[in-house]
Amino acid sequence: MTYQDKITKAKAKLMLEHPYFGTVASSLTLEKNNDILTFTSDGVKMRYNSEYLDKISLEEVEFVMANGAMHSVLKHHERVNDRTKWLWQTATDYVVNAMLVKNGMHLPEYAYFEEKFDGMYVEEVYEMLRAEMMDNSDHSMEQETEQIKDSDETGVENLHMQKEHTPDVNAEETEEEQNADDKEEANTPENKEEQEEMKERLEQIFQKLKRQGNLPKDLDMVVPEYFSHKVDWREFLYGYIASHAKTSYTFTPPNMKFLYRGIYLPSMSSDLLRIIVAIDTSGSVDEALLSTFLGEVSSMMQQYPNYEIDLITADAKIQSFKTFLPGEPLVYEISGGGGTDFRPVFEYVDRHIDYPTLLIYFTDGEGTYPQEEVSYDVLWVMPESKEVPFGEVVVLDAI
Repeated sequence: MTYQDKITKAKAKLMLEHPYFGTVASSLTLEKNNDILTFTSDGVKMRYNSEYLDKISLEEVEFVMANGAMHSVLKHHERVNDRTKWLWQTATDYVVNAMLVKNGMHLPEYAYFEEKFDGMYVEEVYEMLRAEMMDNSDHSMEQETEQIKDSDETGVENLHMQKEHTPDVNAEETEEEQNADDKEEANTPENKEEQEEMKERLEQIFQKLKRQGNLPKDLDMVVPEYFSHKVDWREFLYGYIASHAKTSYTFTPPNMKFLYRGIYLPSMSSDLLRIIVAIDTSGSVDEALLSTFLGEVSSMMQQYPNYEIDLITADAKIQSFKTFLPGEPLVYEISGGGGTDFRPVFEYVDRHIDYPTLLIYFTDGEGTYPQEEVSYDVLWVMPESKEVPFGEVVVLDAI
């Protein structure tokens, strides 16, 4: 089996057995480079030594692909800061490899793995490795710190799976010059655009597989920011909405090409935002919070020129319902002021709205929830985190 066959089969197996790793790995650009020992991932591209992949088993190629995928998710190149690069890379491999093993993947020979690092952050592992190096040294703290930093210039081989060959001292370009070139290349507009696109892609992959319940074990420990509410809630909200705004077909207007023959075909409608928005108008929602909710509905309409938004207002019962299409002003009456019961909104959607895909419920979170999960996505937007029976919660942390 050639290395190309192994890559293809490894991706396919990952998609079936480990869909998160497989989906991320399939998003990376692959590039053959036999000047490196094994492989390396910079978050956008994954470079590999074809001779290395030829020698290892298909299971080990799966592990390599998943490892490269997780380096993309961890963005370790962006987080190194003033740390020693090779030690930071080693710490990253320990964390990634421990996670992959926990998810039942086959660990290749010589890959760095220790059970004690299971479920730890990269920053924690880095400090532990650094402390161990200093504990095992006869040098002073200052001397050992300097030695660790200097080792970045010495080209230590085979520290972990992704370590590249030691640069040739007779090469025309020094390691410092190469690093400077790499940094300059990473800062080009093209690469920055690639990195932004990859960031958005990873976020969409995460949200999709989280909703499907296909996230790997320990992802919340390895990449805690994906699970933290301490993010810009508007960025999260509109990223979530963007994943639902997609090119779709519609019969309004119909495709004119075959109309003269009496054949009605749908026409293509680009970036159609079709969602349901529910607004809690109960007595516990104050005027400032209600104003924030309504402002976000208006922003959705401005951001997407092609939309169909079913707007429901409710407290313990449905107060109003209206479908807004492009060009219509956001005009409606707010009524309510009673208690909060979320169940009528879901019952209304089931009875009156065909093929719902996403419901965004703006609320303070205080009320009676339905217990039976629905078939469409639900995003609860509230000022503080509450336990919900299904769906996802985004917290308004700065209103």
